[in-house]
Amino acid sequence: MAVFVALGAFLMTLAGGWTAQRVTDRRHLVLGLAGGLMLGVVGLDLLPEALRAADREIFGVPAALLLFVAGFLLAHLVERTLAARQAAHGAGDHHNHRAPEVGLAAAAAMVGHSAMDGVAIGAAFQVGTGMATAVALAVIAHDFADGFNTFTLTSLYGNDRRRAIGMLVADACAPVVGALSTAFFHIPEPVLGGYLGLFGGVLLYLAAAEILPEAHHEHPARSTLLCTVAGAAFVWLVVGLSGG
Repeated sequence: MAVFVALGAFLMTLAGGWTAQRVTDRRHLVLGLAGGLMLGVVGLDLLPEALRAADREIFGVPAALLLFVAGFLLAHLVERTLAARQAAHGAGDHHNHRAPEVGLAAAAAMVGHSAMDGVAIGAAFQVGTGMATAVALAVIAHDFADGFNTFTLTSLYGNDRRRAIGMLVADACAPVVGALSTAFFHIPEPVLGGYLGLFGGVLLYLAAAEILPEAHHEHPARSTLLCTVAGAAFVWLVVGLSGG
């Protein structure tokens, strides 16, 4: 049953990626929506879950929040390092020549997160049917956003369509693999919480420093802002319907 639910997440992820690639003529709207989805996922889904799972404090600060900041700084460091390397090789203007490796790394992080979604589905079915239903609804609903963001992130940094689709397919398969893996091992809850905090920091950096500025660079339109708000509101709706 866990694998069957993960197959639903597989289909929703593909649907999100298909939507992202079909509306490339409205790229600024796609990026605005992706930024809102990422902001909503971080603030309304990942961070609350990270704080709940990793309740340990380090020098008066929740460990999940420390890892959140570390994830943000890590993403900034990687992006700056790759950009500097590109400039040293004569790549020219950073805005027009983004490092493809950043897009692939970001998409790989999305794949890892989707695998953890699959693990969550499998673990929930081990706990009970009620828990499994809530987790399944949450994962399947937000995997549309995951697929949308995976394709958008890969493409934004200059990777061709073949690579973007490859990362999308990997992201779609990840929940199935994650659900199957729960038959062989169990991830301690504090470790899972720390991972969610770290991943949330990476995702917030990409949304705030890359996706949203790019969305408004050439088309600072009200419609782009509305798409960002709609993306965050969609995640709020999903979280609310799934009971948090």
